[in-house]
Amino acid sequence: MTPSLVGGLEPPYYTAVFTSIRPDDPEGYAETSARMNELVRDIPGFLGYESARTPGGIGITVAYFRDLEGIAAWRSHPEHLAAKEYGREHWYDSYRVHIGKVERTYGHDRH
Repeated sequence: MTPSLVGGLEPPYYTAVFTSIRPDDPEGYAETSARMNELVRDIPGFLGYESARTPGGIGITVAYFRDLEGIAAWRSHPEHLAAKEYGREHWYDSYRVHIGKVERTYGHDRH
């Protein structure tokens, strides 16, 4: 799969930036992550996401939403709540969530 970046979004929109520290490949994480990826796509206002992880265990996921209501819907989704609770107990050494409003965006793609 060729990596790609989320683009073509018309501001304003919002980001939920999830930064974390966890061990590499903890048991059950990949399956839960795939399920969360399926679920978030059905949240009204979800626009896409980008994710990266360092070999040392630092991960960053940026999810893009049209509005704060979409972020709130995702934050309170029952399966997402259960995954967060399980993650705090079993996977994450620490994490932070940062919510931001994007007022301007630009980029470059070499073809």
